[in-house]
Amino acid sequence: MQDSGTSIAEFFANLVGTLNGYIWSSALIYLALGAGLFYSILTRFVQVRMFGEMIRLLFSSKESDRGISSFQALAVSLSGRVGTGNIAGVAAAIGFGGPGAVFWMWVVAFLGSATAYIESALGQIYKEVDDGQYRGGPAYYIEKAMGQKWYAWIFAIATIFACGVLLPGVQSNSIGNASDLAIGGETMIGFLGDSVPLTKLITGTVVVAVLGFIIFGGVKRIAHVTQVIVPFMALGYILMAVGIILYNITELPSIIALIVGDAFTPMAGVGAAIGWGVKRGIYSNEAGQGSGPHAAAAAEVQHPAQQGLVQSFSVYVDTLFVCSATAFMILLTGAYNVVPESGEVIIQNLPLTTEVNSPAFTQLALESVMGGFGKVFVAIALFFFSFTTLLAYYYIAETNVAYIRRTIHLPWLLTLLKIVTLVSVFYGTIREATLAWAMGDLGVGIMAWLNIIGILILFFMGRPALKALKDYEAQRKAGVKEYTFDPKKLGIKNAGFWEK
Repeated sequence: MQDSGTSIAEFFANLVGTLNGYIWSSALIYLALGAGLFYSILTRFVQVRMFGEMIRLLFSSKESDRGISSFQALAVSLSGRVGTGNIAGVAAAIGFGGPGAVFWMWVVAFLGSATAYIESALGQIYKEVDDGQYRGGPAYYIEKAMGQKWYAWIFAIATIFACGVLLPGVQSNSIGNASDLAIGGETMIGFLGDSVPLTKLITGTVVVAVLGFIIFGGVKRIAHVTQVIVPFMALGYILMAVGIILYNITELPSIIALIVGDAFTPMAGVGAAIGWGVKRGIYSNEAGQGSGPHAAAAAEVQHPAQQGLVQSFSVYVDTLFVCSATAFMILLTGAYNVVPESGEVIIQNLPLTTEVNSPAFTQLALESVMGGFGKVFVAIALFFFSFTTLLAYYYIAETNVAYIRRTIHLPWLLTLLKIVTLVSVFYGTIREATLAWAMGDLGVGIMAWLNIIGILILFFMGRPALKALKDYEAQRKAGVKEYTFDPKKLGIKNAGFWEK
């Protein structure tokens, strides 16, 4: 029976690996980079020109009965962006792609900031009021702007599966691994035919219990939790990283030179550096993946472009701040190995048994400076980062269930989603990291393919997000005190909410 279970597990792992090989081919890598460059040029690099406006808009809108504030929407979005990808994902990018992978994470973040504006503005333009709250996202704008309901349904179903089943396991797995590394003992418990550390079982139970309490409370409760936790933990984590960087400040120039130099003559190979940098970059900042527009659509704003700009800023926070902090900590302390997927050992500073697809590099980096507290701090940071990401994933999946229920009334579907998400979270806490990340990559890749193709097609079908940006800039130049948005005047069709 054990052999049968092992063979099934191996078959499943091989299947996921094969699918990822196709989905994360070089085509998706260049599609993501190309779409970011394309929209950066078309928006005249909105991510640079409008940076000051992004900061101003963060606190300019207020919560309403139907919608959340811009800052709350940013917090919900950041809770999805700032997660295990910032701690364990950066470690994997360095471990498999070399230090140069960090440079390509920066590139995809900078270009992806323009993509984030486009998709989030689209989310606002085509949002709806559903059961007293705003709903929107790629499924909504694909149906309304493209007129292709079948494509919208494919995205909705893929996103429910990705955010409800595949991706939660990555976050909870990192929580479990970090907890086990920080405080775990030798106690093992038999569970479902396998031996599992007691620490992971306890951690999984606690995470599921707290998560269940919040997700059964609705989007308002999710927004209120994330707006407190995300800024507090992100700031605390960055301050900790800054302390380590200052402690090793004389070595920082050489580390930056290492990152930039290895980006163009990568020790792990050009494909590995770019591939892992872009893959983990998209996983972390989610630009182009299609997850950000769900939170963007829930915001109460005067003009769709405003939330597009706020979401564009979130990519900076995620990658250029938090991911960079992690990368500098790891590289400054030398707490990393570089072992490409080919198996060739290029750099070995740690035992080869150190798990790459885990927070181990980051925890060991902090431990080298701060002793045992370093491991515990990363475990705490990962708990909050990953937990809020779980909330964001659930909200995204719930929004797509709501989209499907517009056509087919299935009252039990939302309850089923809650149960499946909690099961996925618990199982993810105790399973192997490699399989968890592979399943997560599968979910991210499917969503990215569908969404990026969608927003590129929309350029040839009316360019609604670009029209919204031009209209917003014209009103801003005119010095209006209250912004308005008239989609009919701009030639934007099917934006029913704003037409009213």
